[in-house]
Amino acid sequence: MITGKNYIGEELSNKGDITFKTFNPNENKETEPVFYEATINEVDRAVEKAAKAFYSYKKKTDVEKAVFLEAIAIELESNAKLLKEIYRTESGLPEGRANGEFARTTSQLRAFADMLKEGTWVEAIINKAEGKPDIRRMQIPFGPVAVFGASNFPFAFSTAGGDTASALASGSPVVVKSHPLHAGTGELVSEAIIKAAKKTGMPDGVFSNLNSKGIEVGEWLVKHPEIKAVGFTGSYRAGTALWKLAMNRPEPIPVYAEMGSINPVVVLPSALEEKADFWAEQYAASITMGCGQFCTNPGLILGIDSTELNHFIQKLGENISKLVPTVMLSPGIHEQYENSKSEVLAQPDYSAVNKFGGQLNPHCGRQEIISVSGEAFLQNKNFHKEVFGPFSVVVKCKDKEQLKEVIQQLEGQLTGTVLNSGKKELKEYKEVIDALTETVGRIIFNGVPTGVEVCAAMMHGGPYPATSNAKFTSVGLTAVQRWVRPVAFQDCPQVLLPEALKNENSLGILRNINGKYTTDSL
Repeated sequence: MITGKNYIGEELSNKGDITFKTFNPNENKETEPVFYEATINEVDRAVEKAAKAFYSYKKKTDVEKAVFLEAIAIELESNAKLLKEIYRTESGLPEGRANGEFARTTSQLRAFADMLKEGTWVEAIINKAEGKPDIRRMQIPFGPVAVFGASNFPFAFSTAGGDTASALASGSPVVVKSHPLHAGTGELVSEAIIKAAKKTGMPDGVFSNLNSKGIEVGEWLVKHPEIKAVGFTGSYRAGTALWKLAMNRPEPIPVYAEMGSINPVVVLPSALEEKADFWAEQYAASITMGCGQFCTNPGLILGIDSTELNHFIQKLGENISKLVPTVMLSPGIHEQYENSKSEVLAQPDYSAVNKFGGQLNPHCGRQEIISVSGEAFLQNKNFHKEVFGPFSVVVKCKDKEQLKEVIQQLEGQLTGTVLNSGKKELKEYKEVIDALTETVGRIIFNGVPTGVEVCAAMMHGGPYPATSNAKFTSVGLTAVQRWVRPVAFQDCPQVLLPEALKNENSLGILRNINGKYTTDSL
């Protein structure tokens, strides 16, 4: 049952007077539950509980934390039917997407649990030599983390998503600022986390969930002195605002913000000579997947002007026009899409390729493709902007040098893709590919950027403004590194050392001892 209240640790609370409802974009109406926006007092209590919980939670063993994460996955699965139903109601996303995102959410919780059981994530380093200081180093958690739910992933990037899972794995309590578009989903997920915390003996305050339809709750949360780091997925405007708030605190804290990307795709000539129709079909599907509401949506396609590229553009347009548009996440996001698209279409020097020409249901995003010359793209930054939705720009460069110049002018991106079918050509375009690599966090060959595998090697981040810190990922096991810091213990008595650094390697983890990785004891 959805109460509309805030979770202040284990306590349900609704002290405020500001209320709101979520919206069903498919049925074009508000949902029934009423949600209570958190007050500043409730924000304070949530963070204070998290700060108190930190002192006991950080002492939990990795195995105990792993059991907690696994218990969250089990609690979510026990209520999967209702969770997916509310998810679809509040987001308008289809059943297949709900199933896939739910499975990803539970699997990444279990992946972090497995990481904890294995134990090497603490990066234990021991330098011990005769006549020198005994220095031992490992990672320890920052403290309470504020997580902002994302509009476009109610499960995987929100309440129990990657930010929360990785922060809890690190030993850091979490306070979530729930996204107002899916507050009902957020409450039910929070209920599962609280149940799991109680069942596994975690301290009250290890997790809280705060409702908000405005910006005040998020601002209070980031400015609270006991919050030690922030995880955010959303717009550039909101992400930079949070970063500025965090930097202006008496004690500045890191903000790990994923803020958008146009994800350039470089189509080399060989790819079009052999598989133009195939790639046109693949990219029409990728551009429209989830109505284009993916951070890895391919919003920019780059190639060298040729008969083959023109054929690809024509086929891409034909495929785009045949796909039935789907509903966007909310009326507000639909309006933003139309406004952003209109700004681009108000520019000179582009050619309309194709769009869906049929009638639209309310809040559905009409997909559209345009093309511009390399020269026009270089001269007009408006063509570089992200349009969050099913929209893409194809750039026809005059030669390889202009293609390289276009890439070098791009801002930081989450992904870059190269389509090709010949090794010789890869060598010929090495400088172009090197330029693309400098711009992105993940470079993909012969695929589509939509879809992010959750694994240890994944990098879901990129140079600014794709993210606020290009060193870190928000997907995959190394996402835990955002919430920890290294501490060195010099000539520390054995009795005071953390288990990971003691002579006897009771945890059996891989450690770097005098430059050699080993599981041996000292």
